[in-house]
Formats: sequence, C-alpha cells, structure tokens
Amino acid sequence: MNTPLVAVAHGSRDPRSAATVAELLSVVRARRPGLDVRGAFLDLSAPRLIDVLTALHGDGHRAVVVAPLLLGRAFHARVDLPALVDAATARLPRLSVTVADVLGPDARLEAAALRRLREIGVRPGDPDVGVVLAATGSAHAPANARVAAVAARWARTQGWSGVRPAFAAADPDVTAAVAALRARGAERIAVASWFLAPGRLPDRVIAQAVAADPGALVAAPLGPAVELADLVLDRYDEVRGAAVRSA
Repeated sequence: MNTPLVAVAHGSRDPRSAATVAELLSVVRARRPGLDVRGAFLDLSAPRLIDVLTALHGDGHRAVVVAPLLLGRAFHARVDLPALVDAATARLPRLSVTVADVLGPDARLEAAALRRLREIGVRPGDPDVGVVLAATGSAHAPANARVAAVAARWARTQGWSGVRPAFAAADPDVTAAVAALRARGAERIAVASWFLAPGRLPDRVIAQAVAADPGALVAAPLGPAVELADLVLDRYDEVRGAAVRSA
C-alpha cells in the first residue's frame, strides 16, 4: 500500500482559498498518477487534518506523509502543525505521521512568482518597473527575512528599477514599499504575489496597491502552478527517501 500524501494548507473563510488548493492538488495528482493525494487544513476550512488522518487510519493505512502547503517556517509551521500532528498521533497511536519540509525557500517558488508577473505583462529588464514582493508577514522575523532575501535577489538579477518586500500583516506594508520604489524612480508599479491562494490578506495587498497607485499591476497568487506541484512531490519524496534509507 503506497504511503498517502496529505497536503495541508492553513485554511480560510474565503472559499476561493480552498478551491485554489483543490486545483493545486489536481495538478499534483496529474504529475504522480497512482499516488493517494488528499487535502487538509489547519483551521477555518474543511476537511481538518485530524479528520483526514482518521479516515486514512480507518482505511487501513499505518503511515502517511504530511506535506505543509506553507511558504515559510512561521508560526503555523513551527507551532500549529506540530501540535495538530501530536494530537493526531496520540489519538491514532498505530498511525505513523511524518511531516515534510515547508515549500520555501526554494527556487521553484520564485520561478512560479516570476511567471505570474510575466502573465500580467511584467518582463525582466524593464527599468521603468518597480516590483513589490508581497507576502503574509509574520511576527517571526526570520520568516520575513527570507522574503526580503528573495526581493534582494530579484533586485540584483531582474533588471527592474527596484524590488521591495511588503507584508499584509507586518511592516513594511505595500504602501511603504510603493513609496520607496517611487523614490527610486519607478514609473510603473507591479506587485508579485508570495501567496498560495486568494483570501483576506491578498485582498488587503491588492487594496493597498491600488490605493497607492491606481495603475498598479497585481499578479495572481501562486495557485495551481506546476512548479508548486513538483515541489510538493519533491518534499514527499525527500521524506520517503529518508525513511527507506533509515530502514
């Protein structure tokens, strides 16, 4: 019996979020036919992680791999998910649950975000464009620093007027990032999305961007990108490979 993959996202009251996760998992299944891929959520959306793990246990599985659909190691990855897994294994002692690494940092996330920018007409090498790299933001400073590192790398390599990180739930926000890019001489503003799916916080980013510059171009969230699907499968394979080597 193949070890199932349970891809767990944060969850949102916005139904677009769960729908986007379902689209991404459809791509994962298409990339790995025959693998049992199931979706779950930490909170706010159904099915919850404990319910999916209980169902797998009831189907006779004794081992699963949980792959977080989280872009960084902020609170949800460091605290929420481990606590839920501990609660599940206490309730299901015969089920072995192995948690894969989060999705970021990884070059494929950047490739997907850059492709979303190209889809709205933003090309590398345009010195008139200033790019805001917008993410959720965290009270955990290292998580924000990883997003800032991506922005700094793009600033060196993409040939735009400038690139600034911005956060929906931390500082600097999009308004401040746009002002910094304007001060550097950017004539046009584009917003790159470091979000998995639509929801309340991406909507806040859009509202701030449009308020700061009504002509701003805003890229779609990463969503059902093939780069993300392959990254999820690689995280699964890393865990499975480690288990085989250990055995």
